[in-house]
Amino acid sequence: MLDIDTILLPFQFSFVIKALIISVIISIPTALLSCFLVMKGWALMGDAISHAVLPGIVLAYVLGIPLIVGAFVAGLICAISTGFLSDNCRVKRDTIMGVVFSGMFGIGLVLYASVDSTIHLDHILFGNILGVGVGEIKQVLILGVGVSLVIIIKWKDLLLYCFDPIQAKSLGLSITVLYYGLLSLLSLTVVSTLHATGLILAIGLLISPGAIAFLLVKKFSAMLWMSVLICMISMLLGIYLSFFFDSAPAPTIILTLTGFFLLAFTRKMFFDYWNPRKVESP
Repeated sequence: MLDIDTILLPFQFSFVIKALIISVIISIPTALLSCFLVMKGWALMGDAISHAVLPGIVLAYVLGIPLIVGAFVAGLICAISTGFLSDNCRVKRDTIMGVVFSGMFGIGLVLYASVDSTIHLDHILFGNILGVGVGEIKQVLILGVGVSLVIIIKWKDLLLYCFDPIQAKSLGLSITVLYYGLLSLLSLTVVSTLHATGLILAIGLLISPGAIAFLLVKKFSAMLWMSVLICMISMLLGIYLSFFFDSAPAPTIILTLTGFFLLAFTRKMFFDYWNPRKVESP
């Protein structure tokens, strides 16, 4: 059996404490945004932007500007390009997303290979949550609080846009502002996860919490706080388990989220089996 000293061993290291702090910060905006992405059916959009920021990161390094600025600009370019092409092309939106994000990701890889840089690609793609410093925590805190506040204040408008854009427009809401506003929040959120899970695994934080909460609750307001709770627990538990399993924290976090999703799905299947909906006769 594990003694108390072994259980508390990870908390004796400062890098683990910093990782736990930044995971709590990141879990809030990613979980809140995941609810809207799930309801809107924008899972691929989150994947697209998470891949598309790579060329912005490389160019920012070459120009000597903060990497976070380049990543955000690249994410916006991806979002705007997707919207413009979808509105002016017969090809479906999901296909447009695939073309845009794969093209920008390819550009990023070519630029990275042609630039003599000290940036390690593994840290960009898979994150380096155990290596974050106080500066990164402050940066993520500012982005996380900003994104979370906007979502909390405007969640009803965003929800109406996700469910019924026509009704939202009839009520005087600007569909264009809501569309690009949601994409801007998505870009900022992807940038905030850059130091934690990296680009490739960021999609897990942007989709899984909302999907799990969707299986557990019926009201959207409850779905918001449930997704935050699930994401926070998964990130803390993933980092904690990675210490003992000697595994990378980011994949462990994603596997933890996957495990919670399977549990939620199993619970729903069991509940539906023992409590089938009665179909009323006409």
